[in-house]
Amino acid sequence: MKELNFEPGEVVFEAGNSSNCAYLVESGEFEVSRIHNGQKQIVGTLKEKDIFGEMGILDDQPRSATVVALKKSTVSLITRECFQSIERTNPQALMPLLRVLSTRIRNSFKRVNPSA
Repeated sequence: MKELNFEPGEVVFEAGNSSNCAYLVESGEFEVSRIHNGQKQIVGTLKEKDIFGEMGILDDQPRSATVVALKKSTVSLITRECFQSIERTNPQALMPLLRVLSTRIRNSFKRVNPSA
């Protein structure tokens, strides 16, 4: 996998951008945000071993959030081709990604309905 480096304040991608890869945080920290009712809403912070951008590999839809480096950071780039290769050769290796997606969906539900 290819590694990419980001400086503090550098945008990895913005909401609405096309998506064809995901990122695995090797070091550093990233902020995930969206614009809601004209205001920036911080969705979360990502640190070492977190993955982001994964939805684009799965559904080929535009990015749903903006991701910005908070400090000097390094990520491994997971291309669609890499993902498909893992899918074919070692589908069990995708379980951590599915757990991440499940956790994020549950957390989204809790934000919408805190009593759930």
